[in-house]
Amino acid sequence: MRRSKYFMPNEVSLHNTVKDIWVSYLGKVYDLTPLLEEYKGDVLLKPITECAGKDISNWFDPKTKDILTHVDPMTGCIKYYTPRGRFIHIPPPCPRTDWANDFGKPWWKDNRYEVGLLSAKTRWIRIINTLTSQEQRLEVCSEEILDEILQRYLCYNSHASSYTWKHNGVNLDMSKTLRENGIPEEDESYCGSPDFNLFSPSICLYFNDDLTEL
Repeated sequence: MRRSKYFMPNEVSLHNTVKDIWVSYLGKVYDLTPLLEEYKGDVLLKPITECAGKDISNWFDPKTKDILTHVDPMTGCIKYYTPRGRFIHIPPPCPRTDWANDFGKPWWKDNRYEVGLLSAKTRWIRIINTLTSQEQRLEVCSEEILDEILQRYLCYNSHASSYTWKHNGVNLDMSKTLRENGIPEEDESYCGSPDFNLFSPSICLYFNDDLTEL
């Protein structure tokens, strides 16, 4: 079974235009670009576009996974609670004949838009190429296995898969996370200090004979 891809909040935040809009909620990441294209020009898109690239979990009831509800003071009926304004697939406050309700699943329940999972915590590591002595500081998702971290590192070294990855002289299991490989978290007490980089755990890459590209 293929693993879901993890994204850092700052990666989601890069998709913040009407032509490329991602949001996250309840631990998952969604690409709503097709939704905006389908309803292009609709004023009900405004609350969504205002939150482009952001986490909107506060819109939802974590138990029901549905939009929050409240009792409408005017009607006494339970209705969706949308303080930013009504948006796509939210019914109007009163019955109307011009509201099309044949859209199937509302967008927030439609897994077609899901692109991955939101990392609960990111961490920094240092990757040291022992062949070239080059060092790269890399932010990764704590849930990622080493093979996935390798994919992030390819933009710095396209031959990364031709190296043996080690920490403290021990070969790393590329199918496990940093924590599962016994690599400790960086000391948070040094966050923001000039020496913070020194306290990020390091991974050393040792070149193998067969040079291959991914």
